[in-house]
Amino acid sequence: MPPHGRRRLSSLTVTFSLFFLFVSTASAVSAVLGIDLGTEYIKTALVKPGIPLEIVLTKDSKRKETAAVAFKPSKASKQDPDVFPERVYGGDALALSARFPGDVYPNLKPLLAQHFQSSDLVSVYKSRHPELQPLPSKERGTVGFKSSSFQQGDDLFLVEELLAMELKNIRANALAMAGKASTIRDVVVTVPPFYTAEEKRAVVMAAELAGLRILSLISDGLAVGLNYATSRTFPTINEGGQPEVHLVYDMGAGSASATILRFQGRTVKDIGKFNKTVQEVQVLGTGWETSLGGDVLNQVIVDDMLEKFADSPGVKKLGAQLEQIRQHGRTMAKLWKESERLRQVLSANTETQASFEGLYHDDVNFRYKVSRAEFEKLASKYTDKVKTPITMALESAKLSLSDLESVILHGGAVRTPFIQQELETVVGSSDKIRTNVNSDEAAVFGAAFKAASISPSFRVKEIRTGDTSGFASGAWWTADGKEKQQKLFTPTSVIGAEKQVAFKVLEDFTFTLYQQVFSQFGQKIEVPVTEVQTKNMTASVKKLEDTFGCTGADMSTRFAIRLSPTDGLPEVVSGTVSCEATEKKGGVVDGMKDLFGFGSKKGEQKPLAEDAEGVESSSLTVDAETATSSPKESQTAESVSAEQTPDEKRKEATKKTQTIYIDFTSESAGLPQLSNETLQRIKDRLSAFDDSDRSRVRREETLNTLEAFAYKARDLLEDESFISASTASQRAEIEDKFKAASDWLYGEGAEATRQTLKERLDELRGLVNPVQKRKDEAVKRPEAIKSLQDALDQVKVMVDVVKQAQESYSIQLEMASSTSSSLADSASSASDSSTISSAPEITSTSSTVVDDFADLDDDPLTSSTSSPDSTATPSTPLPPRPPPYTEADLTSLISTRDQVQSWLDAKLAAQAKLSPSDDPAILASDLTAKSTDLNQQVMKILQKQMKANRPPPPPPKKPGKGTKGGKKAAKKGAKNSVNIEDLLKDLSPQEREEIERAMKDAEGKTNGEDSNGKEAAKLKEKLQKKMEHGEL
Repeated sequence: MPPHGRRRLSSLTVTFSLFFLFVSTASAVSAVLGIDLGTEYIKTALVKPGIPLEIVLTKDSKRKETAAVAFKPSKASKQDPDVFPERVYGGDALALSARFPGDVYPNLKPLLAQHFQSSDLVSVYKSRHPELQPLPSKERGTVGFKSSSFQQGDDLFLVEELLAMELKNIRANALAMAGKASTIRDVVVTVPPFYTAEEKRAVVMAAELAGLRILSLISDGLAVGLNYATSRTFPTINEGGQPEVHLVYDMGAGSASATILRFQGRTVKDIGKFNKTVQEVQVLGTGWETSLGGDVLNQVIVDDMLEKFADSPGVKKLGAQLEQIRQHGRTMAKLWKESERLRQVLSANTETQASFEGLYHDDVNFRYKVSRAEFEKLASKYTDKVKTPITMALESAKLSLSDLESVILHGGAVRTPFIQQELETVVGSSDKIRTNVNSDEAAVFGAAFKAASISPSFRVKEIRTGDTSGFASGAWWTADGKEKQQKLFTPTSVIGAEKQVAFKVLEDFTFTLYQQVFSQFGQKIEVPVTEVQTKNMTASVKKLEDTFGCTGADMSTRFAIRLSPTDGLPEVVSGTVSCEATEKKGGVVDGMKDLFGFGSKKGEQKPLAEDAEGVESSSLTVDAETATSSPKESQTAESVSAEQTPDEKRKEATKKTQTIYIDFTSESAGLPQLSNETLQRIKDRLSAFDDSDRSRVRREETLNTLEAFAYKARDLLEDESFISASTASQRAEIEDKFKAASDWLYGEGAEATRQTLKERLDELRGLVNPVQKRKDEAVKRPEAIKSLQDALDQVKVMVDVVKQAQESYSIQLEMASSTSSSLADSASSASDSSTISSAPEITSTSSTVVDDFADLDDDPLTSSTSSPDSTATPSTPLPPRPPPYTEADLTSLISTRDQVQSWLDAKLAAQAKLSPSDDPAILASDLTAKSTDLNQQVMKILQKQMKANRPPPPPPKKPGKGTKGGKKAAKKGAKNSVNIEDLLKDLSPQEREEIERAMKDAEGKTNGEDSNGKEAAKLKEKLQKKMEHGEL
């Protein structure tokens, strides 16, 4: 096996690594949600690349969704047990409460993880919604509901399952806002500070059933404080600044809470040598009052309405008692819905009223009127409870009111006037009461900011938060037959804090982590949270004893326990059992070195008896048992040590802590967890509900299409073009069929299945579509024929162009051939006469003239003009350039044109014989296809012509003369250079004279000033370039 650090990864390992890298990358770009899970409303904020902290709107464009779900019964669901009822959410669900009070489930949050038999909240909820049927679940004894609209099986709907439906609806709204390509799974959810382990786990379960993953649970007050800190900078404590302390008072529908927060800045080390300043928000203390909130204030109004309604003449005439009215579901649903509106109106007005028609009985109407003073008198018993959360939070944080800089208000119920007045009285001044945050949305924005800071997809302002558990926690276990207990964390311990806890146990055992909570009577009780069972502890202790010689007194058992960053509950991170044991430093390698004489040589040649220092040092490393042994044993040990080398003494005297990690299992304690079978059943039912909803949506789309098609047919029967494209019998059949379909839709068709609706729609389309097609073809055909005729004309023009080009090329080719023959004859006669006269002259000049530029390359400018007396040889003209078109192109054009023209003539002749009500012989789509084909043929020819006329690319830049590449380029340029004489032929006499004068001036300047001819060469080269590019 290769050594550690040099092992080669297998292809399978690499494949899996790349796969998980891809998965993490895909997850990194997904959106995240912040959810403010309230009792009455659920608010959601989305964070997505391009959408920073945006409120998710409901389907009716509201910024908060009512926390309610309803099952809307249908005839099909009552008749067929396999058909699921329709689910309705939010305000639409509450609107059904008067019609179906037994199938609308609002404000479920207080019932999470509540025991059906022992919780007062269950009875309160039952009194507010008497038509609902809460029952205890079989496995856990918590609250479940029996739905009269759901006929499939006798299984209850757990509160967590109903809440999961609401969260799924929230997620669907967020996906609609983020776009189809987005994925949303990670969320941060707000919870009250008084939530216990069971309630937090219920929230996590509901989120998981909804397909969401909880990144973290955050307390309501901290979420508000985090939103408060996003737009502010606080004093830096490293620089002498004093932190700010604020209290967040949050009062919603279900409860009231107070959270004391410390805001401060801190300078910390950044990357490299730089520092940075971060903001910190720390929870110092919390307090709450679960019997104060918007719902209890609504209950006050409902009770007053019930009393006045029971005393009304109409009710007395019926002989109905108050208790009977309280048990009437529809009456209570109407009163509860109206009480919320009345309370909100009284927050801004001094009085209001409500009217009810057919309340409790069809013939009974009721009119209710209430003033703000009357409402405050009715709610006076709750006035003293306003200060309870503040007092509790100050005691928890060990602070006083004078330490607070402000009280930040949050929540809908906090707008109630007498609540604010009482808060001013408690605080002592109205100046400390602040409304500088959005009282409805601050918490959800803080949760979304927290989600973005946890997710690796986003980079946000660095704000470090410190939440608290709210409850003390500890551990129970049994050792030596005795029950033992140890406190681990206080109510103000920071979530994420970790402690090393020692257990004096050396065998496998079980210990329980508990949480100290308040009972419904206000007493502190210890509730188990997690049960931990060790698995290999006994074997690990035996291994330490056998391998390292450890004893029980030397061994130490420790567990790392922390408050989970996700839900704030105590959890075990790791466990170890360890001891200090003597160990030789030399391993197998050192032993082999000593065997072959390659070991340490330090002190090797010194006599052992004379090494007094070595003996003294060996006596210092003796363990405690050796130090307390008898004198005889000490002498023996000393004599043995005297026979050892210093290296051997150091090896045997070294002690090292030997640690073995403990395997353990953790299981949730307290409220029993749902079995895997139950969880799977709930998931299957949720999936079946989703499939049913999708099928229902598709059915409604088909129904709407059928209705719209029926109305469209009525208009078509009155359209003149439709009449002309159809016969009288066809119109009569269409009219009869559509009339029958309309009657069917408002009768049996209202509950028909999607397949039946689709069959009806296809039948009607089979009658209308052929006529509609003839009508559309009659409109499109003239324009399509005109376009095809234009395309044929273009082809005809292109055929003429190709023919002319080929004829012109033939004529030029003949002329070039005759010119070449005449030039060849004249050139042969001129060469005979020039050979006789030029030979002696060349000999004489070659013997007397010294060429100073012999080492330079010949320049075409100078070579063509250096011998004025020489005889010019006529050059052979270039052959004409052939046209870009081939004979095949011409043949293809003519063939295509003839075929299309013949096809068009035949189709037009056939169409002329038909009436408007007959199916067309020629379709506009066919005409368009033929036009497109012809246009493509023409474009192909034009592209060839454009390519042939395209100017040549500019010549590349010449390399320097001093380089090797420059000399090669110069030689190549000399071969490919333009002949100036040829260029001068195309110029006017004046232009030619000007250029020749410039050339002579350049030569004169060269002879007089530059003996090397460099400047002349530059001028000639420049002049040649200008001629090549058409500048001269």
